[in-house]
Amino acid sequence: MYSKTATMKSTNNYWDNEKIRYSLKTVKKILNDADAIVIGAGAGLSTSAGFTYAGKRFEENFSDFIEKYGFRDMYSAGFYPYETLEEYWAYWSRYIFINRYQDAPKNVYSDLYRLVRDKDYFVLTTNVDHCFQKAGFDKQRLFYTQGDYGLWQCSKPCHDQTYDNESVVKKMVAEQKNMRIPSELIPYCPVCGAPMTMNLRADHTFVEDSGWHTAAKRYQDFIHRHKRSKILYLELGVGGNTPGIIKYPFWQMTAENPNAFYVCINKGEAYVPEEISERAVCINGDIGEAFSYFRFPLYSTT
Repeated sequence: MYSKTATMKSTNNYWDNEKIRYSLKTVKKILNDADAIVIGAGAGLSTSAGFTYAGKRFEENFSDFIEKYGFRDMYSAGFYPYETLEEYWAYWSRYIFINRYQDAPKNVYSDLYRLVRDKDYFVLTTNVDHCFQKAGFDKQRLFYTQGDYGLWQCSKPCHDQTYDNESVVKKMVAEQKNMRIPSELIPYCPVCGAPMTMNLRADHTFVEDSGWHTAAKRYQDFIHRHKRSKILYLELGVGGNTPGIIKYPFWQMTAENPNAFYVCINKGEAYVPEEISERAVCINGDIGEAFSYFRFPLYSTT
């Protein structure tokens, strides 16, 4: 197994550090020189973009649920065993609406798109909030491995198909009263009649539909096509919950390809194996703040 090389933690003066500024300049040059870029994105990227799941944003949108149940964050509240489907979908429709159908408060995804839009890129992400497409990324270059807030599936599931939920979710948000949606808006499977549920990977019932498999193949084809190229594995906001999806494969592919580089930007969790440290840069700071240092023209190395 790899051994880790730690990086400096972010502080108020973090970006003024000469070593960090040199790292930023190095990343800019690597971006410019790379023939291909694979972006691996985790929850930290959306957090940097303002999609926080606790604090003010949570309190402003779920004050009634907080008062009734004492919830402390959106995520844990989503697992609560609500007594009725009307209340369950009152909570989840709001959750989906603000995290999928509203834009992120900050332009972090748009800034990232401007960095890579003229490159041969592909995105592998465990995020389920659709921020990449809303920022302009090509759908054919995206693989959402863990699902999408904008999709429902059969809860059993009786078949491998997903369903867009935008129109119904917006009706649920608009028509709910006293923390309940109208019963006629409860979604049921059109095949077996079971309640619908979110298309999010939580257990073995997660549906990998045809779109999921098509995206997975596109990703594998991209990796195969560039396995000896001058490729950048750009890891953004990936934590330790599912390292086998992005982090470990990125380390392995960097180690196997002498032309590859690995860059990790993640506040509080940026580290690199010693085995690839000579072809790696880690920035232990906020992703959006790091992007702000890539001044236009983006690929200047001076």
